[in-house]
Amino acid sequence: MRARHHVYVIELDPDVWREPKFRRANPDYAPLPGKPCVYVGMTGLDPDTRFDQHKANIKSNRFAHQYGLQLLPDIYQSLNPMPYADAQFMEVDLAIRLRDAGFGVWQA
Repeated sequence: MRARHHVYVIELDPDVWREPKFRRANPDYAPLPGKPCVYVGMTGLDPDTRFDQHKANIKSNRFAHQYGLQLLPDIYQSLNPMPYADAQFMEVDLAIRLRDAGFGVWQA
C-alpha cells in the first residue's frame, strides 16, 4: 500500500455557527480563543490543492466552500501521508479528538 493520502483541517469562519446543521453536530461547543470551528477531510491530493478545490466549489463540502478560511497544517502535517485505509480512519479519529479538545467540527 502506497502512502499517498492526507487528512487536512480547514479553519472555518465563525459565522458557520449560525448554521443549524453545524450547531446540531456540535451541541457542546463553546467558542474559545484557539478553539475555532473546523472542517476535517481526507484526500489523495495535496491538502493545498484540495483546499483550493473547496474554495472553487469543485467537489466541495458546503461549509468548507462557504466558510473555509485557511488550512491549519500544524494540526495535521505530522500525520501525512498515509495509506487510504489509514486516512479513512484518521479523518474520523482526528475529528473526534478535535471535538473532544473543544473545537467545533464538521466532518462529512
